[in-house]
Amino acid sequence: MSGLTFYLVDVFAQEKFAGNQLAVFMDAGALPVEKMQQIANEMHFSETTFVTSRQKRSGGYDVRIFTPFNELPFAGHPTLGTAYIIKRFLASEGEREVVLNLKAGQIPVTFEKQTKEVLWMKQLPPSFGKTFEAAQLAEVLQLTEADFDSRFPIQEVSTGMPFIIVPLKTLNAVKRASVNLTHLRKMADEVHGGILVFSPETVHVGNDLHVRVFVDLYGIPEDPATGSGNGCLAGYLSRYRYFGSDKVSAKVEQGYEIRRPSLLFLKAEAKDDGIQVEVGGQAFLIGHGQLT
Repeated sequence: MSGLTFYLVDVFAQEKFAGNQLAVFMDAGALPVEKMQQIANEMHFSETTFVTSRQKRSGGYDVRIFTPFNELPFAGHPTLGTAYIIKRFLASEGEREVVLNLKAGQIPVTFEKQTKEVLWMKQLPPSFGKTFEAAQLAEVLQLTEADFDSRFPIQEVSTGMPFIIVPLKTLNAVKRASVNLTHLRKMADEVHGGILVFSPETVHVGNDLHVRVFVDLYGIPEDPATGSGNGCLAGYLSRYRYFGSDKVSAKVEQGYEIRRPSLLFLKAEAKDDGIQVEVGGQAFLIGHGQLT
């Protein structure tokens, strides 16, 4: 474990020291799972990733993702951030796609060069689960039932990691949301991932949605930028034609309430084999080092 190289990355940011923080450890194949979990807890970001081999397997790089408390089959900003590091320090020069082999399956990440480089991940087709009553989530989020947009359902959606998608009417309601852990624990058998709340009112003109994500059951009270959750949101927006069409192209702001402003790009469209979902954003290298 001594000498293990790691990189620090800000993902879904528009500049350094914003977005969602990530630690990426290279050459971690010899580490036992218990050590990976200890290191993730030591870093104490929302997630930490471990690239377990420099060699491709089935066209992709083997990667494991950990929160401070447990391993995840998939998460969005770790996927983008790890692909960014692999492209810079491991992949062949000029390679425009990096595939990650995650527990949830293979996730391709492509690199789109315009004025700034945007990374796009194609997520698994969303699956739609249980729906919830506004009264249930009102207790958990300490809101009133009048805060919820009753035109659309409150529903669990998963593209590899489940989130309850909660449509709210106003930016004020999103900002007032605060998890009541007592009520959340009462719903623990029904909540298998995080809770994503959103509204069409935004802080910045030009953005389409304002989002907050609570992942208390994974030891993360609030996440500043959630690629997996926003992938679920993109599928939800497409299925329920939130913008009047199943085709979605949206800019989402997140993280403002915890001083980590983030920007995510969402694409979704209904296809014959399900809803196709892509989530994009920028990444910035902040630093690197070695474990002693």
